[in-house]
Formats: sequence, C-alpha cells, structure tokens
Amino acid sequence: MNDPFGEAIQEFLSKGKAPDIAINSNYTEDEVIPVSYLFRSEKEMPELEKVALKKCKGKILDIGAAAGCHSLVLQKKGFNVTALEKSELSVEAMKKQGIVKVVHADILDYNEQQFNTILLLMNGAGIGQTMNGLRKLLSHLKTLLFDDGQILIDSSDIKYLFEEEDGSMWIDLANEKYYGEMSYEVNYKKSSSKFDWLFIDFENLTKIAALAGLSCTLVAQGKHHDFLAQLKLN
Repeated sequence: MNDPFGEAIQEFLSKGKAPDIAINSNYTEDEVIPVSYLFRSEKEMPELEKVALKKCKGKILDIGAAAGCHSLVLQKKGFNVTALEKSELSVEAMKKQGIVKVVHADILDYNEQQFNTILLLMNGAGIGQTMNGLRKLLSHLKTLLFDDGQILIDSSDIKYLFEEEDGSMWIDLANEKYYGEMSYEVNYKKSSSKFDWLFIDFENLTKIAALAGLSCTLVAQGKHHDFLAQLKLN
C-alpha cells in the first residue's frame, strides 16, 4: 500500500512518535510536516481553523479528515460529524481514536447524505487539485448541502512566491496554468505519492464558486496570505 500520510498517522498513533513527512513540489523542496501536527488539539490549531470550528452548525461533513483532529473536536462538543477520508490507513486510525462516523471514500464518489456544514481545512481548496477540478468539486458539494447549508473552506494566495524585490511578479510564460496549481511529491520512509494540489486566492475562489452556483464570503484572514471563506447556495 502506497499511502505515506496513512502510514505516518498509523505509526504515530501506535508509537506516539514518527519521522516527519517529507514534501517537495514544483516550486519548493525539502519541506516537512511533523506527524504530530495531524493530531493537534483545538488549542494547538491555527486561528483560522478555530474560527471555522466555531462556525460549524448542524450535521457536519469533514472532508479530507486525515487523522481526524477536527472531527474529534466537533464530536466531543456534541456535533453529528462524519469524517470522510480516502486513505484507508487514516480511516482505521480515526476509528481507533473513537470517531463514531467515518467514511472511506473519495469525496467525488460520495453522495449518501446532505449536511448543514461541509468542512475543508488545511488548505481544503487543494482537494480540487486544479481550477477546473475545484469547480467540479464545488458543484458536487453543492448537491450535498441542505438549503441553508454552508461550506467552510480555507486556502492561501501563494503569489508572494513569485514577487520580486521591486514588487513586480515573476511569471513563467511557458506555463499556462494558474500559479497556484502545484505538483506535489510526498514521502514517508519507503512510501511515496505524487498528486496535484491547488492554492487559490480569494478573488478566483469567488469566481469559481459563482460558476458552481454558490456565494462566497470572506470570514477571516490569517497572517501568512491564508484565508477562510464561507460558501452558500445562491
């Protein structure tokens, strides 16, 4: 099984420690994610995540739940929360931690229920992978919302990676893709995975949401070009 995140989560859960997850992309290299970060408590979460959890209401779907830290917080507060994750090892880890409702599926294949709140955190927009992919994702999520439902999603504008000292922006003219469309390689011990991942600015998120029939409201901004948005049915 080639599941670096799942293997790291399983090892940390069983041993209480694990090596860092190594990440490289077409723009960056030699970055790491400490596995302990995937098990963070509510107090340890970034402010945007705390705001998102406070805005949750009703029946909740936590997409890309990983080790389940957000679902655990919500479940302990008495919410009806379903944690959805396509990594089988991560699903097993969430069940071991006592998360009651866990679904092993790709979100694009899931259509079992509707929800009041759909949660996509840790750059949840990235699950869309590309601009077109995000439009497809949001169109699907729209069908999973009750009429008064909301999607809480975060991302970051990575334009700063291309800014020169004089304020101008470096652009690769040979690349027609949006600058936030990235290619990632994740490694954990002997396990590796390659996938596309999207970082999107708020203006473009608003445009894509509108194409999917959703309004987009800025809820909060972080200190590192990151933001939290609320999407609702028009």
